[in-house]
Amino acid sequence: MSNKYTHRLATLEDITTIKELMNLAIYELQVDHLNAEQLRAAHQFMGLDTGLIDDQTYFLILSAEGTVRETVVGCGGWGKRETLYGGSHTVGRSNALLDPSIDRARVRAMYCHPKWARRGVGTYIINLVENKARSEGFKKMTLGATLVGEKLYECLGYKVTERCVDTTDDGIEVPLIKMEKDF
Repeated sequence: MSNKYTHRLATLEDITTIKELMNLAIYELQVDHLNAEQLRAAHQFMGLDTGLIDDQTYFLILSAEGTVRETVVGCGGWGKRETLYGGSHTVGRSNALLDPSIDRARVRAMYCHPKWARRGVGTYIINLVENKARSEGFKKMTLGATLVGEKLYECLGYKVTERCVDTTDDGIEVPLIKMEKDF
């Protein structure tokens, strides 16, 4: 992993920071891929799942850790539960534990601060969560990508398995790309 960034486990005290970062990432990085209606609707499907914090599988990515310039530049995690994407508020979630011998661990809730986009934060997160999942016996991963994230995941060895849309309660369709990788 890069010496440029460090990481630490997220705690419940970090929720405000995480939500602010998520909002910036959704509204600024997705703007070329989603219309205004879809950006507002995306919050039904994107967001923080506090279960990841409880499971100790969610991380803050830091630049200049321990200095006065310390900055949270990204966040992300991995899931050992059935839910593929969505926040704690998302309908249809499942807390069922996955079986590492047959199931795919989930890459979950990856967000990069827009000022740090395309500077290795996403690659750092993927390497981190893949290593953590591997250490718990998982041999393969899956994720639900946004349109802006697809190219990064492809570059890191993920293959598209399905292009779909998730539809909000009021009928707004938000595109999603399901992707997988075997180690």
